[in-house]
Amino acid sequence: MPALKPTDYTATVVWLGLVTNTDRKELLAECRDALDLTFEGVAGSVHGGATRAACTRVRKQYPEDTEIRNERQLSVLSEEELDLIASKMGVDRLDPARLGASIVLRGLPDFSHVPPSSRLQAPSGATLTVDMQNRPCQFPAKSIDKVAPGKGRGFKTAANGLRGVTASVAREGRVVLGDVLRLHVPDQRAWQPGY
Repeated sequence: MPALKPTDYTATVVWLGLVTNTDRKELLAECRDALDLTFEGVAGSVHGGATRAACTRVRKQYPEDTEIRNERQLSVLSEEELDLIASKMGVDRLDPARLGASIVLRGLPDFSHVPPSSRLQAPSGATLTVDMQNRPCQFPAKSIDKVAPGKGRGFKTAANGLRGVTASVAREGRVVLGDVLRLHVPDQRAWQPGY
């Protein structure tokens, strides 16, 4: 029996970007028309590589800077959720580049809560494995303040539960603006401790 089942849910790629600057004072992705995904992520990305140093997000599991598998090669966001965050912050729009986004999708409801281990598959066969929901942090807030002074501090609260997901490359291939990705989800019931 297959472990993943294709769903009828799809999402259109509306924005692509790549973070190449290691300067954390201004998180800023460079817009792209296409991304060539490899098992290391995207060439030139500060988030690329098969492994990465453990950070505060996994401090309960590993000492900081311990080398671990990189399941955070990409940051995938929802256009609809970006609009909600912007509304909560009182700004007209949020530039995904200032959030360090790799991919912005349109059309998947409740995107930040798709099950971990889900797959997003492009027409080329390129496939992303969803790691988990991304948590808001201070780096986008600092970057947002550069274009909307005083508004960045509201980012973490406004983005809670809406920050998209982190993902890694499960199958290499190209993702292009306008591609339609299909969502595949694990074929299992939700976890119920004590069941």
